[in-house]
Amino acid sequence: MTARRNFKNQVRARAARTGESYTSALRHLRPEALAPEPRNVALAVAQTRVRTDPGDAEALRESGREVRALMRGAGRGGARIVHFPEGALCFPDKRVMSADAPGTVGPADWDRCRWAVLQEELTAVAALARELRLWTVIPSVHRLTGPNRPHNSLYVISDRGEVVTRYDERLLSRTKGSYMYEPGSSPVTFDVDGMRFGCLLGMEIHYPELFAEYERLDVDCVLFSTSGTLGNTAAQAQGHAAVNSYWVGLAVPARQSAATPSGIAGPDGDWLARCAEDGSPSVAVAVLDNGSEAAAEAVTYARPWRREVRAGLYAERRVTDPRSGDRTAAF
Repeated sequence: MTARRNFKNQVRARAARTGESYTSALRHLRPEALAPEPRNVALAVAQTRVRTDPGDAEALRESGREVRALMRGAGRGGARIVHFPEGALCFPDKRVMSADAPGTVGPADWDRCRWAVLQEELTAVAALARELRLWTVIPSVHRLTGPNRPHNSLYVISDRGEVVTRYDERLLSRTKGSYMYEPGSSPVTFDVDGMRFGCLLGMEIHYPELFAEYERLDVDCVLFSTSGTLGNTAAQAQGHAAVNSYWVGLAVPARQSAATPSGIAGPDGDWLARCAEDGSPSVAVAVLDNGSEAAAEAVTYARPWRREVRAGLYAERRVTDPRSGDRTAAF
């Protein structure tokens, strides 16, 4: 452990002396190191107001204007990709959508949704993404063929204004699954400037197996959008980042920002950037740089080692020893 600490100090000293990144200094001092090829991309996370009635055309248009204003803010901040929370355009309320008596919970009546207006707003978002050359990841309801209910989805819009893929929430809440949406079926990844992203949505932060799945798919960052979850969402996001040694973008509604603002956690679990905590719509930008010291430590050492251990590194080293098998043996 002391030798490892001394070596890390040597790397830091060289980086400070030469102005190199930690990874570049590591390559000079240990050429055989498994440091990844240098890559970086500027990510913005947003927090927005959430409107709950998809039948309210003006509310949908107001949401669209707010989203596009935040996209421009992300562009001014140098972002290459911007990521929005669940409900950025609308988060249909289960009581608003219920086909049963007003204010009750029941099967959703999706005829109440102003689909044409929602499509207009998404089209305008895509046009601005093309204008700004800004990848845009935005949640929305995705209409299916009747009588199927829609998916709860994340659209991935490229910097050319094209929908290149879509993630559909898979592990729905009880209400969503019972009354509102059809579940999705698979993970989704996409690449921007050599960095690979994965998508999760809704309450899926509670399922570590989904985050582990994206680690196996070699993502550099998971983008998680939610309208709110139980428990300490920020701590869970940091935990998933640290355990899997990748970045996590957490996008939540502005109303939750006093306790949990939107933010970007690094692969060591520390926050790199967070939005305003005053309940206002805002964006925060951070550069995902695999040449940073925190990333180099996590990505170069921790992630490959955990994969090696999980692959059965210790399976052949287990001993047959009476003092190992006897769980009551003391001292």
